[in-house]
Amino acid sequence: MRVIVPMMILIMITSILSGCTSQLDEVSDLEIDLEPRENTNITMEISYVSRGMNDSNRSNVNVMIELYAEEAPYHVDSFITHIDSGNYNDIIFHRIIDNFMIQGGDIEGLNGYGGYAANWYGYCNGEQVTSNESCSNVDWTLPDEANNGLNHTPGALSMAKTASANTGGSQFFIVPSDSSPSHLNGVHTVFGYVTSGLDHIDMISEVETGSNDRPLYDVTIINITIDNLDN
Repeated sequence: MRVIVPMMILIMITSILSGCTSQLDEVSDLEIDLEPRENTNITMEISYVSRGMNDSNRSNVNVMIELYAEEAPYHVDSFITHIDSGNYNDIIFHRIIDNFMIQGGDIEGLNGYGGYAANWYGYCNGEQVTSNESCSNVDWTLPDEANNGLNHTPGALSMAKTASANTGGSQFFIVPSDSSPSHLNGVHTVFGYVTSGLDHIDMISEVETGSNDRPLYDVTIINITIDNLDN
């Protein structure tokens, strides 16, 4: 199993950066066709328990996010495909670190060890392959699009991955307003920004957590809806 996390310390970044260049050119050589997309707005409905409350005091909130298809076409395509398939319904934010980020999207084990790209984009477990028959779909991963000009500022929606290049799948993280993890720029791919409800992300980032930074009470994505697709 692989642990998928956004890197927190600079010493772990050097090996990642060395494998992040020219990835889009390599994938395009495989002639992978993507459905043309324009920027897309989504609404994420989240259920959580505020710090100091118990499970009988749940809040259901909506967070609106704009996805940037031009800057991160593969990530947005995969994310929307997972939404269309209902794969994010009832999925939790399994890892929350105050003043850093909230992470969720593990559509397999709900524990940070699973998740995969919704479609085949030329990579299996970070390795470039020439056919989607080279590995099981649960091993499909995304090519890095981290050098797309989008940075990890408050409200950023970014893809989690392992320490190796091109290993993003379905897990993602959102940056609260009191965090600007610039050391992730050029390493993890930002593919959207919160346009409304960042205050809810802030509240979620402060929930009580236990071992492995997991919330004491589940923070659950009830569903994600697509507000518009201007294809």
